[in-house]
Amino acid sequence: MRRLTYVATLLLALVVGPGCQVPHRSAFIFQQDKLTAMEATNAMAIAERRLPGAVLWVEHEGVSYHKAFAQRALEPWPEPMTEDTIFDAASLTKVLATAPSILLLMERGSLDVDAPVQKYVEEFRRDGKDAITVRQLLTHTSGLRAGLRRQPDGPSTAVQIACTEVVTNEPGTFFRYSDINFILLGEIVQRVSGKSLQQFSSDEIFRPLQMRDTRYLPLGIDRPRIAPTQYDGTNLLRGVVHDPTARHMGGVAGHAGLFTTAADLARFARMLLNKGALDGVRIMRPETVTAMTSIQSPAVVPTRRGFGWDIDSDYSRRGSIFALGSYGHTGFTGTSIWIDPFSNTFLILLTNRVHPDGKGDIRALQRALATLAAEAAGLSPTSNASINILPRQP
Repeated sequence: MRRLTYVATLLLALVVGPGCQVPHRSAFIFQQDKLTAMEATNAMAIAERRLPGAVLWVEHEGVSYHKAFAQRALEPWPEPMTEDTIFDAASLTKVLATAPSILLLMERGSLDVDAPVQKYVEEFRRDGKDAITVRQLLTHTSGLRAGLRRQPDGPSTAVQIACTEVVTNEPGTFFRYSDINFILLGEIVQRVSGKSLQQFSSDEIFRPLQMRDTRYLPLGIDRPRIAPTQYDGTNLLRGVVHDPTARHMGGVAGHAGLFTTAADLARFARMLLNKGALDGVRIMRPETVTAMTSIQSPAVVPTRRGFGWDIDSDYSRRGSIFALGSYGHTGFTGTSIWIDPFSNTFLILLTNRVHPDGKGDIRALQRALATLAAEAAGLSPTSNASINILPRQP
């Protein structure tokens, strides 16, 4: 009997193929033709020079497929991509570090998301800013501009510049994706918790989740595994954040600056799918995860956002099959994650599409891979048709 069990397990592993993990209690097998199509789609985009390489991770019901493609670096000399490559996460920082930190402070009673921002950043007032709430920062409905008017000279200067901003739209009535929102949220984490965003997110999220390669400022530790991004003048950025504002803030900011790997992101996604816990460690309460990943933007705004997370907007990379009500986020450097809690599926695509000249474009690739990933998991356009997403906040 033991021999038969061993043979059956070995045959299943061979069918699933390299890169896939076979759990003990699931008979699920990815549809191989869809995985092949994902690989071919990725290869075509690489051949068209839309990206130098990628790490792809698809997981459904605990079964995962993951693979590295092509090159980690093209300049100054070629380097092969590896699955443990560390990527500049760019705006994934917003949903990996900043939004969860804010929600943890809310969960602990230290912060009210419906309070005015000036309750926590006293100097944030006048010019229409008095009415802006923490919720509006989290949902990009603050009415603030997309970015700071000038580059800061350190983190405190960035907050000072943000506090001189003039509101361009009435708060709560208009969606504009804004880095200023998350620069302020990072400052709120520090003022409320007494710890920097870097320290708080490490202590409360990354370390307990054993996300060992997720951190700000990785240069001195992991440079050989870090994917380079773009030239800053004559210097090729590698382990130094690509986002200019975050770079001027010393590399630690609420909107960008984090570095991570596909394996670490997979642990984070599993924690969310498990409603805040992983491997016996609870990071946040189930109701906190629900609040963070359900629609929190006001009904008058057509764009649907959670607390940090994208649900239904022009930035969405949901594809054509994952359910409306699933959620995700992208990063400018070429990173993305999409999580479908209704089917217990997630897709991670990590690239350095800006390497070496900033001309890479993976938007079509992200959407195509999302559709193929859903099909590989056995989903169809009608499989989630009856799902009711949570109503908007008033």
